[in-house]
Amino acid sequence: MSETTLKLIAGLGNPGAEYARTRHNVGFWLVDELARRHGGTFRPEPRHQAELARARIGATDVWLAKPMTYMNASGAAVGSVARFYKIAPQEILVVSDELDFPPGTVRLKQGGGAAGHNGVRDIIAAVGEPFWRMRIGIGRPGAKAEGIDHVLSRPTAEEERLIRETIGAGADAVPVMLEHGAQLAMNRLHARDEPGRDEPARDEPTRDEPGRDERGPGGRQP
Repeated sequence: MSETTLKLIAGLGNPGAEYARTRHNVGFWLVDELARRHGGTFRPEPRHQAELARARIGATDVWLAKPMTYMNASGAAVGSVARFYKIAPQEILVVSDELDFPPGTVRLKQGGGAAGHNGVRDIIAAVGEPFWRMRIGIGRPGAKAEGIDHVLSRPTAEEERLIRETIGAGADAVPVMLEHGAQLAMNRLHARDEPGRDEPARDEPTRDEPGRDERGPGGRQP
C-alpha cells in the first residue's frame, strides 16, 4: 500500500485564551497533540500569520501550523506557508470542527467542498480544493440560532471526553497515512465509529451552517 505525502498539517481555530477550549478550536487541539507526540514546538511566524512547528512523524518531516488570522481568514496563513515552502495542495491536511458529526466521530477525505465551514472555504480560495481534510465532530446545538454560541463555547465534560478520544484517534492516523497510505488510515478511523454515525450523503449540507458567517467579538471573524 503506497504512502501518502504530507508536508503541512494545519489545525484550524481562533487565537487567544478566550477561545482555547472552545469547540471551534479542535483543529488546534489536534496539531498540539501531534507536536506533543512528535517533538514539535510552536513558534510565532508573523510573515505567515501563523504559529509553526517542525515535527518528525515516522520518517517524514512535517510542518504543523495554527493560523492566527481567526477562523474565516485561515486561507491567508495556510496559503502563505504553502507558497513559501512550495507545498502542493494535495500535500496539505487541514483539521477542522464539523457540526454535522456528533462528538466522537472523525472523518478523513481528500478534496470536495467546504461543507459550510468558512475556514475551509477560505483555504480552498487560497490553494485550491484537493487538500486532505480531517473533520472532528462537535455536534449541533438544539436550535439554529444558537450556532455561534455553540461553536464558541466549551463542550460539556462528556462531549470533551469524546472529542479528546477523536483527537487521539486522528493523531494516531497521521503516521499510518504517511507510512501506509490514506486508505488504511481512513479505514481505521471510520471503523471506530459507533453504529448510526454515518457521514452525510452530501458533501455540502442542505441547510446553512449556524454562526459560520457571523462575526465574533470586536467585529472579528471567529
